[in-house]
Amino acid sequence: MNSSATATILPQPFLPHQQNPNQNLTTRPQISIQTNNSKSTVNPTVQWTSSISRHCRSGRIAEAALEFTRMTLHGTNPNHITFITLLSGCADFPSQCLFLGAMIHGLVCKLGLDRNNVMVGTALLDMYAKFGRMDLATVVFDAMRVKSSFTWNAMIDGYMRNGDIESAVKMFDEMPVRNAISWTALLNGFAKRGYFEEALECFREMQISGVEPDYVTIISVLNACANVGMLGIGLWIHRFVLKQDFKDNVRVCNTLIDLYSRCGCIEFARQVFQRMHKRTLVSWNSIIVGFAVNGFVGEALEYFNSMQKEGFKPDGVSFTGALTACSHAGLIEDGLRYFDIMKKIYRVSPRIEHYGCIVDLYSRAGRLEDALNVVENMPMKPNEVVLGSLLAACRTKGDIILAERLMKYLVDLDPGVDSNYVLLANMYAAVGKWDGAGKIRRTMKGRGIQKKPGLSSIEIGSGIHEFMAGDRSHIESEHIYLMLELLSFDLKLCGYVPETVVGELYEND
Repeated sequence: MNSSATATILPQPFLPHQQNPNQNLTTRPQISIQTNNSKSTVNPTVQWTSSISRHCRSGRIAEAALEFTRMTLHGTNPNHITFITLLSGCADFPSQCLFLGAMIHGLVCKLGLDRNNVMVGTALLDMYAKFGRMDLATVVFDAMRVKSSFTWNAMIDGYMRNGDIESAVKMFDEMPVRNAISWTALLNGFAKRGYFEEALECFREMQISGVEPDYVTIISVLNACANVGMLGIGLWIHRFVLKQDFKDNVRVCNTLIDLYSRCGCIEFARQVFQRMHKRTLVSWNSIIVGFAVNGFVGEALEYFNSMQKEGFKPDGVSFTGALTACSHAGLIEDGLRYFDIMKKIYRVSPRIEHYGCIVDLYSRAGRLEDALNVVENMPMKPNEVVLGSLLAACRTKGDIILAERLMKYLVDLDPGVDSNYVLLANMYAAVGKWDGAGKIRRTMKGRGIQKKPGLSSIEIGSGIHEFMAGDRSHIESEHIYLMLELLSFDLKLCGYVPETVVGELYEND
């Protein structure tokens, strides 16, 4: 089916209708509440601390510090809650509050709260951890006379946040008592740092230790499963979730939708979405993007429109899903219309991923000059994803001249990426331009760039097995190759004739 024919049966963009601003307005009665304050007195420390807290929650740290100064000049002594409030406020703005945090630390030390008050000490080391100063956080931790589980957990999270995984694991091993928060801090740290298999192993050990995971733990584990494509463990966790009190937790359901979408099980994702009692914008975005990346174009655009009819205003992620769907189906005019609606109707400023979708939209349709025009006129510098998409399209269309122009952009971005050189070399080899292919090889050698082998993976028995072309390092490699020979023999009996591609021979050289 061609693009124009498909466009006629797909749902059209849903546009919000302008409403009368005076419509549905009601006048609320003024309610006056009188209280007798003659017999009640409020502790001035509580009043000042409450005012400081309001400033901190609003991000007005300078005003909070000024209020603290007024408090001391007024003769009111701060308590441990006052210091915890200020330290927590400083922790949320690391780039602005290092000097102020150090001053508060000095006052806390003068009063001995850093050593004798576990809540103040924990807030202090947490602040330094968020400042990236784990050396100072460690000094505070070592000086504390009493430590709670919150203290240990803050240190584990701090080490993980700053990339010191070894120290985080060591701190975890030294903990006297580990709770669900401790395990989650370690597990979540592994996942955020890209150590997904270690995160899953951590979850297995948590299960063996008998600690019951909470919904935050489950979200971290599901994210790890989604990133490595471990559907088996994801299904097991889903069954576990169905027996828990948090089975209807919106964040857990959103993560399940993302997991199933990324593993290609879009029908499971649809079932989770349809059974949700409450949905957020993230829920809608997850299912829309899931449909889009799995090629279910009609469903993606249908849900995009249904979301708006349910009262949700699409954001940048919503439009990324709609544009991706149009790109996969080759719906150029629909994609451009959604892009226009995003800017003019919903006032969403296009980000680089939106321009990337438009580039991909043109590239898939073979309109490479239009795609290049988008790249050259973007308000931001194109990244390697956008340029790589267009470069791959150049290979498909055999447009070497445009590919050479794109390589100049890519080399400026990151001259050490091997895949771009290999792709261009394959294009030269495919059309018999061996001098061009040789030049690329010499350039790679001169810059010390080596082609990294591509890895494939497969999940068997809830375990991930990785391999590369010609790999014989797997413990079962002998049986694997025997099976491949058997499959090849069966294919030949069915009339299959292997095809040799010159360009690919260069790539695997």
